[in-house]
Parts: sequence; structure tokens; C-alpha cells
Amino acid sequence: MTDPRDLTLTRLIDVPRAKLWRCWTEADLIRKWFTPPPFTVPHAEMDVRAGGKSCITMRGPDGKDMPMPGTYLEVVKNEKPVFTDAYVGDWEPGQNKPFMTGVITFADEAGPGSNQTRYTARVRHWSMEDRENHEKMGFHTGWGIATDQLTALAKTL
Repeated sequence: MTDPRDLTLTRLIDVPRAKLWRCWTEADLIRKWFTPPPFTVPHAEMDVRAGGKSCITMRGPDGKDMPMPGTYLEVVKNEKPVFTDAYVGDWEPGQNKPFMTGVITFADEAGPGSNQTRYTARVRHWSMEDRENHEKMGFHTGWGIATDQLTALAKTL
């Protein structure tokens, strides 16, 4: 059952899940697809392990940088990274109010070895207000564009 505080995007992507995994877990790749234009990612730091630090910096069209520090809660290679902004690495609490936990899953659509992946990005929010704010910020459009960019990049790997 889905929690009403969640926002979810699901796609069937014609790319093996190992390539999508790389795009989500390699800093040089995530910088190429993570934000919809005109936003960019000038910096990404990723220690992809439970308790590992993540910091993706988004740059707005005004040139303002918005660092998004977090921690990986669970990592299952080629299947699922789970991350949150509640911590900033090695279980150190973040400086700001926690906003979300991201659960990204990659599943073979037609069984092991398939080139089709069921991609699901589920974003869990601490409150209904956080969820509504994220939706108003353009969750569906923004994450949809980013997923299109993720797909295009993964197809080149």
C-alpha cells in the first residue's frame, strides 16, 4: 500500500538495469542527467554504501548553488539505492529539517538478463506538507525530464 506522503514515478525503460545503476551511482554520470535544464549539477560526491555520504549540488539558472547533502540508507547493487537528507554521511544528523527519503528500484521486466527495466523512483516525505510542496515544485515534470535524460544517457553506455 502506498503512503499518501509518497510521490512516485514508474517507467519501463529499454535499458539493462546495470546501466541505470551506473547512472545513479557514478558521480561523473549523475552530473549529466540529474536535473532538468536549465539547472545543472556542477558537483557530485557519492560514497555508495549504507551510511555513505552523498552530496549533489544543483545550480540554478541564476547561478545559485543548492547543495543537497545526504546519506545512503540501503544499497543493493543493480537493484536499489535508498537515500535520505536526514543524515549527511556516516549517520551524522543533517543541519536542516529532513525533507525526504528516496527509494529507487530497478527490476528486470522479463526476468534476469532482460534489456527492459522497471524503474521506480519513490520519494517518501516526512509530512503531507513536504509532499505537497515537492509536488508544487514540479516533482512529476522535473523527475520525468530527468528520467528521460537518465534513459538517453544509459543507452549510450
